[in-house]
Amino acid sequence: MTIQAKAAGPTLKRISPPPSPLNRRLWRGLVVVAVFFGLWGASILFSRPATLIINDRAYPIRTHQRTVGAVLQKFGVSLAPEDVVEPSLNSPLSADQTITIHLARPITVEADGHTRQLLTHRQTLRDIFADLGLDLDARDEIRVNGQIVSLGAALPPSPSTSKPEAINRLLAAVTPRGAALTARPERAKIIVHRAVPVTLSEGDTSQTFRTTQLTVGEALLEQNIPVYLGDEITPPLVTPLRPNLAIAIDRATPVVIFADGRNLKTRTQGRTVGEILALENIPLVGQDFTRPALDHEALPNDIIEIVRVHEALEIEAEYIPFETEWVADDAMELDQQEIRQAGQIGVIKSRTRVRYENEQEVTRQFEDEWLDQTASTRVIAYGTQVVIRTIDTPDGSIEYWRKIPMLATAYSAATSGKALDHPTYGITRTGLEAGYGIVAVDPKVVALHSNVYIPGYGLAVAGDTGGLILGKHIDLGFDEDQPLPAIYGWRDVYLLTPAPSPGRIRYVLPQWPQRP
Repeated sequence: MTIQAKAAGPTLKRISPPPSPLNRRLWRGLVVVAVFFGLWGASILFSRPATLIINDRAYPIRTHQRTVGAVLQKFGVSLAPEDVVEPSLNSPLSADQTITIHLARPITVEADGHTRQLLTHRQTLRDIFADLGLDLDARDEIRVNGQIVSLGAALPPSPSTSKPEAINRLLAAVTPRGAALTARPERAKIIVHRAVPVTLSEGDTSQTFRTTQLTVGEALLEQNIPVYLGDEITPPLVTPLRPNLAIAIDRATPVVIFADGRNLKTRTQGRTVGEILALENIPLVGQDFTRPALDHEALPNDIIEIVRVHEALEIEAEYIPFETEWVADDAMELDQQEIRQAGQIGVIKSRTRVRYENEQEVTRQFEDEWLDQTASTRVIAYGTQVVIRTIDTPDGSIEYWRKIPMLATAYSAATSGKALDHPTYGITRTGLEAGYGIVAVDPKVVALHSNVYIPGYGLAVAGDTGGLILGKHIDLGFDEDQPLPAIYGWRDVYLLTPAPSPGRIRYVLPQWPQRP
C-alpha cells in the first residue's frame, strides 16, 4: 500500500550528503598525479637532449640549462684543475650537445723517502717521472700496484669506479638537488726503489755495481757471486745496503783433510796447517804429526793428512828347558821313581818398542834383555832294588823279576813286511823262526832272548824286533797258517828269572807309548 504525504507548506530542494574521507583522498591523489604528469610532460617538452661522456662512457641526458658549466653543476659533477672538459664550461649548450669529460687519474708516487699525490693524464711512467722531476736509472726498481715494471712501461688500465647502469639510473632520477657520480679512474700506486752503487772487493780485484736488493747477501746472490762456508764477508750478509757500501770477500781456502779414517772436504780461513786444524777442532795428541808440516802455508786444494802415532812395548820371553838328573837309590824297588827336586824352566825376556802410524807398524827398536828366571835341574830318584816275585799261571807258578805294562799287538811272518820268496822270510832278528811264542820287542826295554810271560798269550821268547816296535810296545807272534787275531791293548809283561846282572838292567824305561 502506498501512502502519499502532501506537503503543508512550500516545496523544499533535495540537498546531497557530503563526500566521505576516503573519496576526498582519492580525488587529491588523482590531482597530484595529473599535476606531476603535466609538469613532467612540460619538462620533456621544453628540455634539451644532450650526451654526457665521462672517460669514454656516454650517458644521454635532458636539461633546461643553457651552458656546459650549468649542466655539470646541475648534475653535481665536481672537477679538479687537471680534468679536461670539451667544450669549455662557458660554452652555450645547444640541442644534442655532447659534453666530453676526461678525468685525471689519481697517482701516488713513493720515491727517495717522499710520497707525492697527483692527478694526471700521463699514461707512461717515464712521462709521470718527468713531470715530477724524478731522474731514474734503468737499474732502479719500479713497482706499480705491487708488480715490478720497467721504466718505459705504461700504467695498467683502470676499471671504472662506478657501473654505467648505476650512473644511468641516477641521471634518469636526478632532482634539482641530485648529483651524478664522477667515475674517476682507480688510483695507481708507484713505488721507486733506487738502485744503490756498491763496491765489491775480492782479493786483488774490485768491481762496482748497482742493485735494488735490501741486504749484502741478496746483492751477492743477484750478481751470481757464490759464497762458501768459511768465506769471510765484510760487512755480514744480513747487513742492509746503503749507497756506496764497500763489500769485501776474503775467500776461504778449499782443502781436504784425511783424519781418523775420514775424508773431510772443507773451506777455511786458516793460513797454515796448524791454524786450519785449530779452526776445524782436530787435535793432535802425543806424537801425532801432519803431512805437510804444521807451519806449511796451505794452498787451494791441498791435502792434509793427520798421522796418528802410538807406541807399544812388546815383551818377548825365551824359555830355557831345565835338565833332569837321575839318581839311583838302592833302597827303592825297581821301576819306582821319586822327584827329589822339581825342575824350573829358565826365562830370558826382552823388551822392544814398536811405533805405529795410522795403525801401521813403521819401526821396531830393541831396548833391553834380561834373565827373568834361572833354570834349575830336576832331580829324580829311581829304584835299583830287584825283588823276585812269583805268579800263578795256567802253566804253573813262575818267578819274575820285573813287570812292565806294554801295548800288545799281533803279527805273523805274512805280516812282517817280507815277500814270500825273500831269503829271510819268516826268520826273526835272533834267527828264530817266526810263529807262536816268539814276540818282537824294543831291545832298550826288553833284552833279546829274554823269557817272558804275557797273560792271555803265555810263555814266549823276546826273539824279534820291528821298525814300529818302540818303547813299551810288544808284538805277539802267531803262526801264519792260523787266522791272525785282532789284538790291540795293554797287557802286563813279566820278565822271568834269572835277573840279569845290574850292568845289563835298564833302570829307567822309556815313557812311550803312554797308557791312557
